[in-house]
Amino acid sequence: MTRRSFELPDVGEGLTEGEIVRWLVEPGETVSEDQPVVEVETDKAVVEVPSPVNGTVEERHAEPGDVVPVGEVIVTFETDGPGEGPGPEESDPEPEVGTPAGGTTGRADTAGTGTGGEAETVGETGNGSESAVFAPPNVRRLARELGVDVAAVAGSGPSGRVTERDVRAAAESVAAEAEEGTSTDQAAASDPDDAATTETATVVGEPAEARRDGPTLATPRTRGVAHELGVDLDAVPAERTYDGEPLVTADAVREYAAAQTEAQVADAEAVAGSADADGIERPAADRDDREDRVERVPYRGVRRTIGERMERSKYTAPHVTHHDSVEVSELVETRALLDDRLGDAADLTLLPLILKAVVAALAEYPYLNASLDEEREEILLKRYYNVGVATATDDGLLVPVVDDADRKGIEALAGEIDELVASARDRSIPPEDLRGGTFTVTNVGAIGGDHGTPIINYPEVAILAVGTVEERPVVVDGEVVARPVMPLSLSVDHRVVDGAVAARFTNLLKEYLNDPRRLLLE
Repeated sequence: MTRRSFELPDVGEGLTEGEIVRWLVEPGETVSEDQPVVEVETDKAVVEVPSPVNGTVEERHAEPGDVVPVGEVIVTFETDGPGEGPGPEESDPEPEVGTPAGGTTGRADTAGTGTGGEAETVGETGNGSESAVFAPPNVRRLARELGVDVAAVAGSGPSGRVTERDVRAAAESVAAEAEEGTSTDQAAASDPDDAATTETATVVGEPAEARRDGPTLATPRTRGVAHELGVDLDAVPAERTYDGEPLVTADAVREYAAAQTEAQVADAEAVAGSADADGIERPAADRDDREDRVERVPYRGVRRTIGERMERSKYTAPHVTHHDSVEVSELVETRALLDDRLGDAADLTLLPLILKAVVAALAEYPYLNASLDEEREEILLKRYYNVGVATATDDGLLVPVVDDADRKGIEALAGEIDELVASARDRSIPPEDLRGGTFTVTNVGAIGGDHGTPIINYPEVAILAVGTVEERPVVVDGEVVARPVMPLSLSVDHRVVDGAVAARFTNLLKEYLNDPRRLLLE
């Protein structure tokens, strides 16, 4: 029998970590290949992770509620086939080179470090491997062409993803260093005494942690401690060395965390003890009582992902929002008529009709059904229409996507929207149903509301918010009458869509919503 360590895979596009929700197998239980063994919560859904082998569960390395980075061992199997290297406890861990704890870690073997102190990255077939570095195939190919170690490149993309720009910058940096090194060698050859003096002045008297120019060395166990305590490894003083390089230990991480905590407590007490907002001194007992009445809720999972994506959208895409409203008497009547015809086949709301109108308008204004490729400096006009439907759930906002909405009829749209929304709310929706959108509609009117400023579902460039349809005064043939009116709020990425284009798109959309018979001509 051999042991097979199974690491948490990337079960979603660009996933960096997942929360263990529930184990589906027990130690000693026999499993077959592709049998679900654990439920993991990603940034959008709860997914079942299957076993990669036939065998027996030997040990589970994480408990429900644990947040595990992608690439960390979560379970060990006993199998009849050849093993894939020692498990996490079978050999003394060598220090790893990687990014700080809490981020995406690239594992590298330091046994083969050269005089320059740079670690040789294990290949994609190795244990812990380059696959832990988040870079798409085209970026990896570029890195190979330029002779750049992609595992050593700090990614500037979302979740630390390495981009082509990062690789090119790294290649230029290596070339510059090589050129600088040549100049230094030439200077040393012409005046060896000065060179020796300069080198001595650079090294002597400088503490080890101050010379830590490269990635931090630490064992996997130390990285685990840093992750649990929320400590940045690069900030921890290195008291030991490994193969001539500064090495951070677990004890150093704990001491650093304790010192940081004490400093934060002292600062908080100093601020709280000075005066409250009303300028009145409060006894320490009152301050402690206030703290007892504060509930701390973990900021992770779906909530954290929503926050990160909303922040990225707002700080990446300059938003502009166009507000309007449209009288929808005929749309309301059409919905009622179609609902009677469909009977129990589907519960028809206004949303499928709105999607049909949106798609018809997008066909005339393709720049709202697009995305911006910043690296290549290109606008991608998409000739397919995958419309996201923003859905409020107990865990936050999810956006299931209706693929090819232009090719589906009203009944098909109504049925698919119902299924997607239901699976999003019970968290059973597969990740692929949450990707690939080209435009998003959020129906705030279902909750109750008028106009708003919806945030674009990046990398899309536009989102439409629909308010509550209710009777409002409108002028018809010179007279003020009550008619059902639908508020509209369209946010666009001003880098791609001008305000005038947004207004024209909205005007065309209003024509379709005001007279849904026009959709029959599309």
